[in-house]
Amino acid sequence: MSSELVLLLRLAGPLQSWGDRSVFNRRETRPEPTKSGVLGLLAAAQGRPRTQSPEDLAELRFGVRVDQPGSLLHDYHTVSDYRGVPLRQAGVNAKGEQKPTSPVKTTHVTHRYYLQDAVFVAAVAGPAPVMTALAEAVRRPAYPLALGRRSCPPTQPLVLKLDERDMETALTEYPWQADHATRQRLRRRHNGELPPRVDLSATLEDPEGTDVAQDVPLSFAPGQRRFATRRVRHTWLTTPTEATKTSSTPTTPHDPFALLGW
Repeated sequence: MSSELVLLLRLAGPLQSWGDRSVFNRRETRPEPTKSGVLGLLAAAQGRPRTQSPEDLAELRFGVRVDQPGSLLHDYHTVSDYRGVPLRQAGVNAKGEQKPTSPVKTTHVTHRYYLQDAVFVAAVAGPAPVMTALAEAVRRPAYPLALGRRSCPPTQPLVLKLDERDMETALTEYPWQADHATRQRLRRRHNGELPPRVDLSATLEDPEGTDVAQDVPLSFAPGQRRFATRRVRHTWLTTPTEATKTSSTPTTPHDPFALLGW
């Protein structure tokens, strides 16, 4: 087995939301999964507390392929403090603390954005023992997993494979994961025949990349979340379209809620 492996994950579900700089009353989503969001999913699978440093995970390399971009959903919310105390506004003072609302408000309007019906293939690369342990953790997670937010559970399968090839090759050669309706639309554009390969956009972590993403987690601790930047490269991958039957169901069923008596 190679000294390094690439863990391929299928990130799909009714809703996903991958925020990076969104705070307070407006929670936006990036058009594709962030490194911090996917590493947070892996940390939850391992049962890590939020206060544990993600430094070791942050050293892993990350890439993502857009198999089905989905569409943007805007969800309108109102929120109040359960104690009935006045809420704070989105603006902050010089110390980084939220300013009180003026005039005083007890209810806020919040705007939250999601990706609906999107499908991504994410790649996380690192030392073989680490990636093997992470793959097993995702198959038998300690905590429920989510696609960016707790309200966004993933569909199965999550783990696609552990690949010994480099990240770009692994993402290029793994078959297209789009749903039936998307595949049918492609067939109609090609006279009823599915072409052997399809071009998909991808973003790869690359020290020589021309763009910068601020999604490297330094701390997941509540109230102390911090992120660093990384360089990325945007590209197109020509991927085979044939479907592959892949299952990540473990031999022994595992229910993360069983420990809670649910």
